[in-house]
Amino acid sequence: MSVKAFKLVSAVEREMLMGDKNYINIECLECCGKNLYIGTNDCFIYHFLLDEKTSTAGKTTFAATKQLHKHLGLKKPVSELRAASALTRLLVLCDNTITLVNMMNLEPVPTGARIKGAVTFTVNENPVSGDPFCVEVCIVSVKRRTIQIFLVFEDRVQIVKEVFTPEQPCAVAVDGYYLCLALTTQYIILNYNTGVSQDLFPYCSEEKRPIVKRIGRQEFLLAGPGGLGMFATVDGISQRAPVHWSENVIGAALCFPYVVALDEEFITVHSMLDQQQKQTLPFKEGHILQDFEGKVIVATNKGVYILVPLPLEKQIQDLLASHRVEEALVLAKGARRNIPKEKFQVMYKRILQQAGFIQFAQLQFLEAKELFR
Repeated sequence: MSVKAFKLVSAVEREMLMGDKNYINIECLECCGKNLYIGTNDCFIYHFLLDEKTSTAGKTTFAATKQLHKHLGLKKPVSELRAASALTRLLVLCDNTITLVNMMNLEPVPTGARIKGAVTFTVNENPVSGDPFCVEVCIVSVKRRTIQIFLVFEDRVQIVKEVFTPEQPCAVAVDGYYLCLALTTQYIILNYNTGVSQDLFPYCSEEKRPIVKRIGRQEFLLAGPGGLGMFATVDGISQRAPVHWSENVIGAALCFPYVVALDEEFITVHSMLDQQQKQTLPFKEGHILQDFEGKVIVATNKGVYILVPLPLEKQIQDLLASHRVEEALVLAKGARRNIPKEKFQVMYKRILQQAGFIQFAQLQFLEAKELFR
């Protein structure tokens, strides 16, 4: 049974990006506050300002205003973008090199600081250095079976550690000292400070695209065998039941209490609270799904869309209206971390009361009595 948890809203139309140039494709995205950056296959970076508007009827729309675009001077696609807002820098991966550019004018830093030999990279959102004026970057190196850790400052980079892996890594997520790696045949957790590694489960990266995503402190979400979305902690255990995805998931994102997944035809929404599939949105030709500071963005080769969450209270009321009391109560309890304490207590009492009346009307007197209590 479905819940309307998200609405899909267009953010950047293809004309704004490419006009009538059909050969231009979106390769990667980054969103930081209102700043949206798009990297394309013809080596351009585009910078848009996103303005979110909500009408009196509760309809959300986005107006994207193009700020500027910049060619990187190569004939290769821009493969990854990451913002380091504390440094006002954008980290740009193109042709196996990470370049630092200014977030506002997209000009490379004057020192020409760069990291060479990167296949893919990620930023440590739980850094260990304690320096607010640098970011920790973890790269899968072009060197065989090698991960490198760098500190990136405003105008320079510094290598901190080189770690060797038992097989070739193809995807990485990082939390503190812990690396969660998709290798050729399995996922592992590796502490790059101590060198201790922990096998998670087998996975064939040649058959499917691995997904490795940090979803919170010391916890990751992985695309497991059999179309399962698996949760794993840095200790190599799972504290949540897996969610059932399709076999060919391309990307995954977290927007608590939901895990959102993208495959070739659909966006699916599962609850982390009861692992049930709650919503399916048809979406063809999607190839990017990412969350940025709670904002879930999905893209085709030609356009960018935002998944706008419906207010949790509205979702709970919809569940109660269709007499799905258990699901409403699970979602209400899960909403506790998103709502201020006093407001939550008032809302939760009202929900218990409504649920009690629904059970009472269905002659489930014992259940109703517990809820009224």
